[in-house]
Amino acid sequence: MAIFDIQTTAFSVLGYPLSYVELLGTFFGLLSVYFASQANILTWPTGIVNEIFFFLLFFQVQLYADMFLQIYFFVVTIYGWYNWKQPSVKYRIDPLNVKTKILMIVTVLVGALLAGFVFSHIHRLLPVVFSVPASYPYPDSFILVASIVATILLAKKKIETWYLWIAVDAVAVLLYLKKEIYFLSLEYAIFLGIATYGLYRWRKQQSYG
Repeated sequence: MAIFDIQTTAFSVLGYPLSYVELLGTFFGLLSVYFASQANILTWPTGIVNEIFFFLLFFQVQLYADMFLQIYFFVVTIYGWYNWKQPSVKYRIDPLNVKTKILMIVTVLVGALLAGFVFSHIHRLLPVVFSVPASYPYPDSFILVASIVATILLAKKKIETWYLWIAVDAVAVLLYLKKEIYFLSLEYAIFLGIATYGLYRWRKQQSYG
């Protein structure tokens, strides 16, 4: 359908043609992150809509790591939605222990390097599907791996999720600017602010928990 094509414009913002797929993905993404900052379970259903539209968007701009990330998000969103319904985690916000924090950092860095190598060669490995080489595979892969880990921590209500989201959002703002997806870059700048607010809110809830 034409509505899923990035060339199909909903309207222009200061001369920037905003597609329906970018607009809808952005809108539901903002809702999802806001609800997450409030520890509100609505973060999960709004996240599902966001993931569908962003999957279509990232394929069309050759950010393949981000595209695959949406598939992972979809699976973890179902898990997170189920997990947050359980009485034992409904109000509990916990930190990671030191050993797990170190493991988290190593996993993100090593995972980003490995994924970046794979995506930098994916047009050779699967030329039928990916005829155009990946753009900025290493920053894109950092977003992929760090977001995977952050989503797991969000589903488990671990406060470190927000430190990772802050890092992801900062990298994403710069990457999407380079790719000239300006509205999406603006969204991630807003995400960066919401993630900082989410960290503040969760730390406050943790102190009273």
